[in-house]
Amino acid sequence: MLSMATLFHGPPGQQPEPGALDFPRSPQKLPSASEAESEASMSEASSEDLVLPLEVAPGRESDKAAKKEKKKKSRGLASVFSVFTKGRKKKPQPSSAEAEGEPEPRPQLADRLPTVEELKADLERGRLEAAGPLLALERELQAAAAAGGASAEELVRRQSKVEALYLLLRDQVLGLLRRPLEAPPERLRQALAVLAEQEREDRAAEAAAAGRGAPGLAPTRPRRWLQAWRRGVAQAAEERMSRRPAADAEGRSEAERVFVHMGRTMREDLEAVVERLKPLFPPELGVVAAYAESYHEYFAAQLEAVAQFELCPRDTYMLLVWVQNLYPKDVINSPKLAGELQGVGLGSLLPPKQIRLLEATFFSNEAASMRELMARALDLELKCWDQDAAPQKLDGHCHSELAIDIIQIISQGQAKAEEITPDVGAQMKRVLQVELAAVLRSYQRAFDDFLESSKHLGNYRANVIANINNCLSFRTFMEQKWQTAQDLLSHLLNPLNELKSRGFDTLLQGLFGDLKPLFKKLSQTRWAAPAQTLEQIICAVRERLPEFEELHDCFREELMEVIHLHLVKEYIIRLSKRRLVLRTPEQQQQLAGHILANAELIQNFCTENGSPATWLHRALPTLAEIIRLQDPSAIKIEVATYATWYPDFSKGHLSAILAIKGNLSSSEVKSIRSILDINTGAHEPSKPLFSLINVG
Repeated sequence: MLSMATLFHGPPGQQPEPGALDFPRSPQKLPSASEAESEASMSEASSEDLVLPLEVAPGRESDKAAKKEKKKKSRGLASVFSVFTKGRKKKPQPSSAEAEGEPEPRPQLADRLPTVEELKADLERGRLEAAGPLLALERELQAAAAAGGASAEELVRRQSKVEALYLLLRDQVLGLLRRPLEAPPERLRQALAVLAEQEREDRAAEAAAAGRGAPGLAPTRPRRWLQAWRRGVAQAAEERMSRRPAADAEGRSEAERVFVHMGRTMREDLEAVVERLKPLFPPELGVVAAYAESYHEYFAAQLEAVAQFELCPRDTYMLLVWVQNLYPKDVINSPKLAGELQGVGLGSLLPPKQIRLLEATFFSNEAASMRELMARALDLELKCWDQDAAPQKLDGHCHSELAIDIIQIISQGQAKAEEITPDVGAQMKRVLQVELAAVLRSYQRAFDDFLESSKHLGNYRANVIANINNCLSFRTFMEQKWQTAQDLLSHLLNPLNELKSRGFDTLLQGLFGDLKPLFKKLSQTRWAAPAQTLEQIICAVRERLPEFEELHDCFREELMEVIHLHLVKEYIIRLSKRRLVLRTPEQQQQLAGHILANAELIQNFCTENGSPATWLHRALPTLAEIIRLQDPSAIKIEVATYATWYPDFSKGHLSAILAIKGNLSSSEVKSIRSILDINTGAHEPSKPLFSLINVG
């Protein structure tokens, strides 16, 4: 940032004193006799005048400085005006009080122009009313040259006097405009009227091709006082904007402090122009546009130079924020300036190509930063697993900070981008989705390793539950904050769904192991006492349910759906073992009755404990109906309907169920099986049931 500081502020020892909007009263350098020196001296003045209260009169030091300036100007112009006084007795000079007060107009005779000496005296006293007679004197000289009656020497002598007077008038006018808010309003209006009149004369001279000068006279127009004033405005803007910003306690970088300083200075100064100068300036001078363009051009030049540096991530971000957000919103469209600057057309502080390069750098920086921060958060979680640390409890649920940490990192990155522009925020969302998908895949793989290697740890199950609970925070964030296409959302959620599924398997492994011998009893007893056996199964599940209370409610319901599916699936597996053959309708009706009773028991228990699996309600009752029915046509209708609800119900599964009905012929079985060859259409969405059941 040292090189950048030099860029903003110039060589050491040449910087203005720090401080926001202070107004030094030190004397200003007065213009010299030459036009070039006069322009330079005018431009050296600070634009601090823009915010100086009109009612504040100069102090004593300023009075002294003004007197010194008068003396310097008189001495500096002495050689120019020597032609006026050569051979004449020196006239007494006016008192300082007379010079500094509001000049009284010199009484003139109606039938003659003032003499050169009289005009010189008037101008030295700051009497801008002399501008009119001086213009008349210039026109009289042009008429004399056109008439051809005067000698070349006489014309040169007379023109030199006129130009010397114009130089004095120019210094008076531009001197007032250099510090416009220190001048009395009426004096400022006079200076502006003279400037506007001179601009009209320049345009008229250019239109008439008179700028080449009359015969015997050197060309003097266009004099371009308006351009000189605008150059002074530009130099005043540069002086104001290039001040070294004061150090702050907010920890801003050098570039940030410079941006803030320039933005604040530009806004406050332009507000002063709108409020205090615009009412005094003629509309054709465009005072607001002149100042706005000067400040904007300096601001843009500084930022474009800054953009060439290899910036740190923070300064790259701040540069984009200023160019695309703060400058257009808080400066150009601030409440006091928006209406005034609409027609000025200042444009952007940086060209579009440079902005795109900065945005690409910003996206790259942010992706790298968030990748590192999220990896650090995940590593911290893994250390807690390895150290067998117990997870926190939040509202009775096992809680991990990992999801909160990662969501905060993502949200902060999104917010930063949106502070630049909404479009940059939309582009950043795509970057964030890529980075989040990557870290979630890493998270899922690490969780799989933990499930396999850490079963011996005391807080193993609690940490499994805590990480299943994490999935809710991630899912809620993505669904609510990223309203995106369903396929993309599914892609982002896949690692979390896999993590949750593996976690459920781990939590239910012991329970399902305990249920396995109980389900075997159903087929081993040839369904002699199915109700009692199923009661034992339900009791075993009920006893284990408190183990899952530390899951969030939504996951407890999902877990209950997994249990519900397991109970139905295992029941169907036992029915499909081909060990039970019932040859009479009465036996089949009795078994169907048992199945219906058991289905109701399973459904009631699971529903009461939160299972949302209504899609399983038809699984067992319809199989019971297929076993009960005796008419092959009626069985066909039931099978066809069943296949619409469970499209993974295959001929193999149907054959295993029909094997129970020992009174069906092989041709009838074949005919019933053929109904599955017809695509009757499945109800959506369908979930796997029979695809989880293998039949031999």
